[in-house]
Amino acid sequence: MKAPGSIRARLILWAGALLLAFLVGAGLAVQRAHADSVRAAHYARLQSTVYLLLAAAELDAQGALVMPEGLAEPRLSLPGSGLYASIRQVDSGQSWRSASAVGREPPFRREQAVGEWRFETIDAAGRSYLGAHYGVRWAGRGSQARLVLSVVEDSATLARELAAFDRTLWTWLGGAAVLLLLAQTLLLDWALSPLRRVAQEVRRIESGEQAAIEQAYPAELAALTGNLNTLIQQERVRQTRYREALSFLAHSLKTPLAVLRTALADPQRLPAAVTEQVERMDHIVQHQLGRAAASGSAAFVAPLALAPVAQRIVDSLAKIYAERGLSFTIDCPPDLSWRLDEGDAFEMLGNTLDNAAKWARRQVVLRVRREAGPRLRIQVEDDGPGFSDHERVLQLHVRGDERVPGHGVGLAVVKDLVDSHGGTLTLSRGSLGGAWVDIALPARAAYASTQA
Repeated sequence: MKAPGSIRARLILWAGALLLAFLVGAGLAVQRAHADSVRAAHYARLQSTVYLLLAAAELDAQGALVMPEGLAEPRLSLPGSGLYASIRQVDSGQSWRSASAVGREPPFRREQAVGEWRFETIDAAGRSYLGAHYGVRWAGRGSQARLVLSVVEDSATLARELAAFDRTLWTWLGGAAVLLLLAQTLLLDWALSPLRRVAQEVRRIESGEQAAIEQAYPAELAALTGNLNTLIQQERVRQTRYREALSFLAHSLKTPLAVLRTALADPQRLPAAVTEQVERMDHIVQHQLGRAAASGSAAFVAPLALAPVAQRIVDSLAKIYAERGLSFTIDCPPDLSWRLDEGDAFEMLGNTLDNAAKWARRQVVLRVRREAGPRLRIQVEDDGPGFSDHERVLQLHVRGDERVPGHGVGLAVVKDLVDSHGGTLTLSRGSLGGAWVDIALPARAAYASTQA
């Protein structure tokens, strides 16, 4: 699959194309509107000239057309001025032409219906003209005649006027396009600069120059950079957990191996020593594997419904401890979900409930609820003897050996999981008189945003 090009280049290209298309479209619309307006103005002037001719025309007693020597429009008296006029008597065939038409053959109209105007563009003798024509029945001194008044103008004047406007229009639009493209490029560079800074920081993280994304970014990128930092932190925590697990495992197995090595010299003690030390090593391995597998921060997992998980665990424990007749109570809203890895949920709930079931006399209670903050609260209590040494139980996971059956491995794994989620785990005596385990897990930023 071909990799996409630069976002900057694509934005500039398409934004520039749209800008140019808009300016060209606007320029053509303005050009067309101006041309129509100027042409209408020229026709209006030609119509005014027709009215001027009507005001000056007279018929004598014989019905002949009489025109004054001079007219109010000076261009009609100037030969070759570009404005030409004609009045034709349709019945007699006689006609009058303005002095400007001397030596020229403008395309005057010979027929026109009485009372109707006609405006047109006429091509004749290789030139183009604008014409205004009007037909009228004129009454004079005891006579009347049907007249056709025709005024034409060389369109070169119109063409020069339009050309001057077009040059000005496209010059300004071209300059505006250059300035807008430059401003647009600068604006895009400024708008995309946070992306370039993010890329630079990621390269520095890859090269080991810095540990996380440190700069502040706009709201559109803040979620991305926050999640990147969370992902980086998760990976580092996971790597640290694996290294520590291997280190603790190597250290913790030294003592059982030394005991087994010593037992080899005393064959009578060997079977008991092997059984004891193998069980001890099994606990150590389980604990360290649990620590290494802890998912920790859960910003990128889907919300998990907790009630079904709790019910599955309780159903399994009820079968395991069926002969003791324990009563399990679950207080968890059926619609409660949390952004938590399913494996972590089973480890937390399973180990705490299993620990409570081992020491309970008759009753185990699980409470799960969402609290303000937001945070998830998990509480497990039983009616057993309770914890004899709270601090020692919570610190067992640090040494990785000398675990107490029923408290050691399970609660140590739970403590590691809670710590990896940034939560707290508290041990005390509950209302039932036995052990009380209280877990509080804060919501990750990514999860909190989805719940807002």
